[in-house]
Amino acid sequence: MTTGDSTPRSMTDEGGLASGACHPMLAVAMVAAQAAATLIRAAAANPASIQIREKNPNDFVTQVDVASEQAIIGTLLGAFPGHAVRGEESQQVHGNPEADHVWIVDPLDGTSNFIHGYPVYGVSIALSVRGRIEHGVVLDVNTGDVFHASLGRGAYCNTRRLRIATRTRLQDALVATSCPYRPGPAFARAMQMLGEVMQACAAIRRSGSAALDLAWLAAGHSDGFFDLGLNAWDVAAGGLLVTEAGGQVGNFRGGVDFVETRQCIAGNAAIFAALGALLRPYAPDGAGS
Repeated sequence: MTTGDSTPRSMTDEGGLASGACHPMLAVAMVAAQAAATLIRAAAANPASIQIREKNPNDFVTQVDVASEQAIIGTLLGAFPGHAVRGEESQQVHGNPEADHVWIVDPLDGTSNFIHGYPVYGVSIALSVRGRIEHGVVLDVNTGDVFHASLGRGAYCNTRRLRIATRTRLQDALVATSCPYRPGPAFARAMQMLGEVMQACAAIRRSGSAALDLAWLAAGHSDGFFDLGLNAWDVAAGGLLVTEAGGQVGNFRGGVDFVETRQCIAGNAAIFAALGALLRPYAPDGAGS
């Protein structure tokens, strides 16, 4: 196994941060996210040019998703040719397939929002090192805010340190979700799960971008998050933001493994525990520990 070169070939200041203010791998991820955001903004300004294809029922992809992913891959592998990149749209690993350093990329999280001109979508990039998420960036394309974190170094929005909200009672909590909405055998159970949480908390929000939901949770704008059916690229960067802001992230059984289990609960310790107690019965058999 190889870890690849740990020093980027080039560096540019991005996201309102000096390149020397953060880990060099995180700095390159921010450059990559900004490159993708530039493409997305240009396309959003000319909606008639957007080409839409349906991957699955209610699951869309555009040429902007693909171009954004290609820009990110080019930036990351240009700086770290020994690394690997796992992208949502290409559904394959680019670069070194034996690398210990694997970038997990969602080039446009919130594609349906983007297609409709609903201004909630972002870019999510995380770095997994031997299976542990060590760096993460979530860029809000419409506001320009760059949420970023490195393991053990805290979470930030641009230069502002993030702290998770302190409410401890689920009945007072604003809870975000990307609860499944696509037709299929799991839909009825998902609606039952959503109904239970809705009756237990103060309010529910569904933005259409799990990456931004987790970033906003880390910033204290909401109190909890839950979802069933998300992929690694949806939650990897946002999950690190939450933990580095003082929160907890895990699966429906209370375990810490959430990136690959397609189930995620997040919040401060009290909200995490309350959501876990409520959602444990909905954990898929054998998933998470």
